[in-house]
Amino acid sequence: MFITFEGPDGSGKTTQISLLADFLRRQGYSVITTREPGGTEIGDQIRSCLHDVRNANMTPTAEILLYSASRAQLVQETILPALQGGAFVICDRFADSTIAYQGYGRGLDLEALTYITRFATGDLRPDLTFLLDMDVEAGINRRAVGGDEMNRMDLQEASFHRRVRQGYLQLVAEQPARWVVVDADRAVDDVQATIRREMHRHLSG
Repeated sequence: MFITFEGPDGSGKTTQISLLADFLRRQGYSVITTREPGGTEIGDQIRSCLHDVRNANMTPTAEILLYSASRAQLVQETILPALQGGAFVICDRFADSTIAYQGYGRGLDLEALTYITRFATGDLRPDLTFLLDMDVEAGINRRAVGGDEMNRMDLQEASFHRRVRQGYLQLVAEQPARWVVVDADRAVDDVQATIRREMHRHLSG
């Protein structure tokens, strides 16, 4: 089963993925966790380039192609072998990030992005996606308070992040059966309880 987590930096994806993975392992499932961009040696090198604040002049076109290159490596090297081996794969971001950030955020052509993404992934799609949703300003403030290092994408203007959020909500509206929207502006345990409840419902179904 392929599970992805989407949402802004600061929404708690890393923490929630770790908690869910531990929960599923206790239920007897084999679980692999990974992230985008990165998750492989090649992908981590691309991640460093994408997130480096010194690369402020990176064009949106170069940005999408670098994200797609990292994703293609991750799919072939990590995700597909794990799925074929019967494991659950939980990924921090996947192709929906491209549509939300480069499509709605940057304003790139959605049809072109969809084609590039399908080519990079071999049309692999998640079985279930959790959107950790929260107000843009709340997410920015949470990262600042937490002392996390700000990367190149974090430094975009608030209006960019609002467009990204609206992009995610549009994707949810288009494919509601795959998405679970979770209010991330709550205590960690409360968010995890919601995720586990939805996970159980999905597995039971």
